[in-house]
Amino acid sequence: MQTTKPLVGLARRLVKDGYFSAQVAHLAIEKARSLQKPFISHIIAEELISNYNAAFAASDEFGLPLFDLDIYAPDNIPEGLVDEKLILKHRALPIMKRNKKIFVAVADPTNTNALDDFKFHTGLNTEAVIVEEDKLQLAIDNFLDKQGSGLDDLEDNSLDNLELEDTEPEQIDDSSEDPTKEAPIVRFVNKVLLDCIRKGASDIHFEPYEKTYRVRSRIDGILQEVARPPSALATRLSARLKVMSKMDISERRVPQDGRIKMRLSKTRSIDFRVNSLPTLWGEKIVLRILDSSSAKIGVDALGFDAMQKKLFLETLVKPQGMILVTGPTGSGKTVSLYTGLNILNTEERNISTAEDPVEINLEGINQVHVNPKVGLTFAEALRSFLRQDPDVVMVGEIRDLETAEISIKAAQTGHMVLSTLHTNSAAETLTRLRNMGVEAFNVATAVSLIIAQRLARRLCEECKVSYTIPENALLEAGFDAKELHSLSLYEPNSVGCNKCTKGYKGRVGIYEALAMSPEISDCIMNNGTSMDILDIALRQGFRPLKKSGLDKVAQGITSLEELNRVITI
Repeated sequence: MQTTKPLVGLARRLVKDGYFSAQVAHLAIEKARSLQKPFISHIIAEELISNYNAAFAASDEFGLPLFDLDIYAPDNIPEGLVDEKLILKHRALPIMKRNKKIFVAVADPTNTNALDDFKFHTGLNTEAVIVEEDKLQLAIDNFLDKQGSGLDDLEDNSLDNLELEDTEPEQIDDSSEDPTKEAPIVRFVNKVLLDCIRKGASDIHFEPYEKTYRVRSRIDGILQEVARPPSALATRLSARLKVMSKMDISERRVPQDGRIKMRLSKTRSIDFRVNSLPTLWGEKIVLRILDSSSAKIGVDALGFDAMQKKLFLETLVKPQGMILVTGPTGSGKTVSLYTGLNILNTEERNISTAEDPVEINLEGINQVHVNPKVGLTFAEALRSFLRQDPDVVMVGEIRDLETAEISIKAAQTGHMVLSTLHTNSAAETLTRLRNMGVEAFNVATAVSLIIAQRLARRLCEECKVSYTIPENALLEAGFDAKELHSLSLYEPNSVGCNKCTKGYKGRVGIYEALAMSPEISDCIMNNGTSMDILDIALRQGFRPLKKSGLDKVAQGITSLEELNRVITI
């Protein structure tokens, strides 16, 4: 019989101080190890201990000074000592330099690699000081922003020469004269792009009409007009955008695709996916803004409730199986998948993705842009992946039976497979696979977890207003009668404030997570319908999308009106 190893270090100290039991400590150590997270970060994320108590115990246990970052002026943080990549890699921040020694703020006292790396790169002795994890993350974010996100530092006089990077390995022919080098056109396009990035837009639309020209941006899922340049500039504006994205400016009869990589500063660049479409009055050009930071927001920022997050993380670390994310276009499926890939992206794992197109570049992950025109389909890319010793495979979308069957075989033979499907709910996803022609046994044994999701706009915390509606309307909306006495509803301030757009700021995910169980497997094997699967899941504690959305409404995160806009099932 295997005996449990005795607790040591901080875990032993916290058990001794009564924060949690030895059994909980052992489970937390194993879970942190499986998630590749520091023990102290994991117990804080699981709310087993507060940030301050964890920092205080770590300071006392390891004999390191405890430091409060709230009382330290950010301007005193020394600049230029270490590369920003080191700060992000180790989640540690040099906060003071004295003679030939630097003091490094850390939340994890066992992070000795950070001290060694900082010492190697600076040639200075290092000493750790313990700080609270949430304050450290805030200080790192503020420090990196101060170094220049590229947005606040760009003045009007720099709009002419915003740097564009090559997005293709080969160089294009620049021998032909560029007809778009007029400063006003360059400045206008650059200003629109930067303003939309500042506002957090996801798409920018340049639209020509017979007598007008309109520029719109999609912010928090809603399109809004941002500019109306003279219609006479339509040709030059489209030419400028096509030059930036390396399209053929002489070809105006067929759609084209391109990419722009705009460097905002030495530490930040933004990618745009560009598509041109010939319309009656000229070329409409749409830019999709691809900010790689959106894929690194962390699982806690997605919007999962505690049970959904637990299911997602536990399934991710399994050695094999399939996780499917479903929902309409623009519902955040890509960000959810990339968040999972970031958790799995360690030195020990070989991760490959097949996408159409590759939206966000991630270091350490082998990303393939499928191209059906040359025979590089999802299925062909998958076959190649399986010959390259993969641990994790991500398929951008399962569109046909061939791709579905190869994905399922991969999930059954020791690989973790992540992919998306276009269905309205988690239960419908299982029957959709059956309708595509996948054998019931394969669906029941390969699929581990299905996540259906939508994106709803967040209410602005600064200006949201409370309101009341009749109880019968609340019951009709889906709330339980026992919830009504403690329910506080909020709606957007239609005017908004200087921190939001018409009462909303940002978006939050609304999810339902359906884990495969023996009963659901039996139902699939017996050719059960999506309603049969849903009935079983509800008896097992499953919370459907609408209920999860109502939880967000009850918490004051979004409004009932917004919930009804994004969820119609």
